[in-house]
Amino acid sequence: MKTDPDQIKMATQFDPTRVTATQAGRTIDATQSQRKRWFSAQFVIIFAVLLDYLGTAGSAAMAAYLYPGYSVDTSWIAYVGFVAWGAALLVTALFVSRCYAFGVLLSPFRKLSTMVASWITTFAFLLASIFLLKAGSDLSRIWFVTWATSGLFFFIAWRLGYGEFIRHLNKDGHFNKLGVLVGGGSNAAHVINVIENSKEAGINLLGIFDDRADNRAPSEMKNLRKLGKIDDLVEYVRSHPVDTLIVTLPTTAETRLAQIIDRLWILPVNIRLSAATQKLHYTSKSYSYIGNLPCFNLYDKPLGDWGPMLKDVTDKIIGFCALIALSPVFLATAIAVRLDSKGPIFFKQKRYGFNNELIEVYKFRSMYTDMSDANASKLVTKGDPRVTKVGRFIRKTTIDELPQLFNVMKGELSLVGPRPHATQAKAGSALYENVVRGYFARHRVKPGLTGWAQVNGWRGETDTAEKIERRVECDLYYIENWSLTFDLYILAKTPLALITTKNAY
Repeated sequence: MKTDPDQIKMATQFDPTRVTATQAGRTIDATQSQRKRWFSAQFVIIFAVLLDYLGTAGSAAMAAYLYPGYSVDTSWIAYVGFVAWGAALLVTALFVSRCYAFGVLLSPFRKLSTMVASWITTFAFLLASIFLLKAGSDLSRIWFVTWATSGLFFFIAWRLGYGEFIRHLNKDGHFNKLGVLVGGGSNAAHVINVIENSKEAGINLLGIFDDRADNRAPSEMKNLRKLGKIDDLVEYVRSHPVDTLIVTLPTTAETRLAQIIDRLWILPVNIRLSAATQKLHYTSKSYSYIGNLPCFNLYDKPLGDWGPMLKDVTDKIIGFCALIALSPVFLATAIAVRLDSKGPIFFKQKRYGFNNELIEVYKFRSMYTDMSDANASKLVTKGDPRVTKVGRFIRKTTIDELPQLFNVMKGELSLVGPRPHATQAKAGSALYENVVRGYFARHRVKPGLTGWAQVNGWRGETDTAEKIERRVECDLYYIENWSLTFDLYILAKTPLALITTKNAY
């Protein structure tokens, strides 16, 4: 269902972009919070890793500088290598013990004993390494002991200082995730109370969506306003940086829950079911927590917290190298297209991107200019008279798609992902979204140049419902099983898949 934002505004009698958000007893402006999210919690974690690594190495250098009798009896390279190894071991130990969780960075005292244990374990391992490698005569023992003891105090000091700095930056929730409540009434009030009374809950609540319009779901509750009905929520998430949906309905309302989840699972967000009011209690391991609020995980945001960043960096590096390596192919194709028929070399087409956002993808023109179909309302078939001679070759070999590497560099496409479809693409005579249930769930990740469907033979013409159904099945499998290794595997298989494809015209 497509909803006009102006309709939401009229229905709720306020501007949805100015909704208040509540966090730990404070009321902040949601628009301001979104605008000031100048870098994410992931960057805070990266800075913490760098701080630990450089701080550990720096404390080693300081120990050498302050020790009056110290002198380098062996090559300084041996010391540099040893210190670099020790710093890497500490960072690894802290990762394993989950000391880089954002909540721990905000409140280091939560795991202070664990961090101290990680430091001691690291230096115990280094000491054992010195013994096993018989390197005791090559390294100063007094320097090592000085580094291990004084460095621990510096480590605690910079971790506490960094935590204070991050808490100061986060005083208005600038690093917090943004969430909305699905369902109002007393259950929603209870969820808000739990989150407000949680220390460092890590989430800013933007508002409530509820289908009810009677006194069971008032227009405002504890500084949170009702933004619309649940059908409006899909459009709201499309246009706002929402991270988490918290469903407040009781777990006993199975039919209603199933109806809501069936509408919301296509969104690229975490979907959590509040377990705060349920009577049947499980062990703490059965829940995830938002502050003190226990939740059941219904759906996780695709690719996790780090996947999009890792994927984007990989795309940029490989994409840039591919552009350089394929530049002769680009030049030859551009000349061939221009000589074959009149018209522009490139063809631009609107397609669905991440979270249903419309993007404009680039292709080498493969049709006669006066017969081009910008909306792909009519599928290209074998022997299609609209396709030029050069066009048949570049479509068969997928050379026509190579300009989409520029979309990759712009961040609109990924190298691997569900292929972006044109807005009017059809299976037979029906639009894709009307053929496959949950079709838009494939847009929970950024679309790609190639994908799991393409390397499994589902490429080319979609003249039957089965063909698009199989593609979507592959796309959803890819999203649920994503890894960087999976991406590299698909990229490696793509050239062979292009050679063996029979139904691309």
